[in-house]
Amino acid sequence: MRKIRKLLVASLAFAAPLPTSLAFAQSAPAAPASSSPVELTTLKLMLQKGLISQAEYDSAVRDLTESAGSGAGDKGTVVLGKWATTFYGFVEADSIYDSTQSFTEVAGNNQVQRSPTAPLPGSTGTRYAGEHGRTQFSVRNSRFGFRLKAPELGSVRTSATLELDLLGNQPAVSESAFYTSPTARVRHANLKIETPIVDVLVGQYWHLFGWQSVYHPNTVEIQGVPGELYSRTPQIRVMRKFEFGKMQLEIAGAAMRPPQRDGEVPEFQGGLRFAFNGWNGMTTAGSTGTALMPLSIAVTGDYRNFNVNELSLTPTRAVSKSTSAIAIDAFVPVLAATKESKGNALSLNGEFASGYGISDMYSGMTLGVTNPSIPGSGAAGAVPYVANVDPNLVVFDPYVANQSALHGIQLTTYLFGIQYYLPGLDGRYWVSANYAHIESNNAKNFVRYTVAADPLQSQYAYAGLVRESEDWWDVNLFGDITQGVRLGLEYANFNDRYQDGIRAVNHRVQASGFFIF
Repeated sequence: MRKIRKLLVASLAFAAPLPTSLAFAQSAPAAPASSSPVELTTLKLMLQKGLISQAEYDSAVRDLTESAGSGAGDKGTVVLGKWATTFYGFVEADSIYDSTQSFTEVAGNNQVQRSPTAPLPGSTGTRYAGEHGRTQFSVRNSRFGFRLKAPELGSVRTSATLELDLLGNQPAVSESAFYTSPTARVRHANLKIETPIVDVLVGQYWHLFGWQSVYHPNTVEIQGVPGELYSRTPQIRVMRKFEFGKMQLEIAGAAMRPPQRDGEVPEFQGGLRFAFNGWNGMTTAGSTGTALMPLSIAVTGDYRNFNVNELSLTPTRAVSKSTSAIAIDAFVPVLAATKESKGNALSLNGEFASGYGISDMYSGMTLGVTNPSIPGSGAAGAVPYVANVDPNLVVFDPYVANQSALHGIQLTTYLFGIQYYLPGLDGRYWVSANYAHIESNNAKNFVRYTVAADPLQSQYAYAGLVRESEDWWDVNLFGDITQGVRLGLEYANFNDRYQDGIRAVNHRVQASGFFIF
């Protein structure tokens, strides 16, 4: 009986319920693996999980920093296997007041309208746009893009970028439609192949000339600002980077879309860039691209060829002209910054460019230079000449026999900027200022100064319509109010000088908000 009693007690003990926690631990089924092949993550998490290499991460951050700044690694990324797509951009809302009616929200390098106190030769009317102001509200500079990454194959990385904004060309529409129904525009559309030997980029991207967009200035104003190289074009680019300890050398060459398709020859650009990674500073390219950047200098060159239909009603031949240009850019951290200490950082940036036939590499560059009319034809003695090339690049000289002399329009520009990130605020509040100068040393050769002039010279534009030079400067205040939300305030002064010595001035005040995603 004693043995039977022991067996019953043991059986009841075995059948008794376990403590709740232990029962759950033993009976809870394992969590099922996710059935979805798609994962929403960030570039940083992908790096931490080993889904992408450090080289892939660095490449992606370089591509996104221009728009997303130092937060590029935190941008939302959709992963499907080893394929990944990162969505990025910003929503921008601008409020702008100008003292003249010279510009839309993008002032660029357009000419300032003259005031009534500076009439044109032969003109008795007022210069209405030069004496009345303008206020604009706009969201057209908002931007969004996708960066796509394919699986890394050995040491070869491939990616593609498609980026758009809302500043596209629009047909003739009402003022309301211009601002409230903007047209999408392709900024970047390219594919990139990175290998241990060379990197190759094919598609639309920044011009290499000026090593864009690395040295773009910091300003609230919509870029490109006066005197700033700011242009993108389809191209084939080859790049190579060399590391020497903390020193870095980049070499690049590119064949670009020719500025005149009838020129037949691609545009060629090349350059060198030296950087010292041991001395970094804070910088913001444009309004949103805040990041650490090393001390560096870049030198780039440009070669172009034009074949323009002769100055004739019935052209039978082309007149050729080759042009060249050089640019020097630099970034200098005066008070250095690190990832851990971004405040009390002071940096300088600068750009110098000079050459012929390069007006289209500046945003909205208008000099007012026009080709002469075709002399000795038509009832009035001359008829307009229609060139097969964009304006402000090359111009004919009617004084040369058979009107065979074609000149590149010369431009010299320089731009300097300073940025100071306030102490104790982790680089979230800062001030900046910029100064730029534009001039042409041969535009004066293609103007007329009076209504009555010799028959050939009189076909040129009045001196009062042609720019001699422009000086521009601005001051800016920026603040990151919350993560992703940035506010900016700017005052800018545009001082245009015409070939007849008259100046035209525009004052701009701009307040903008940015939601960076």
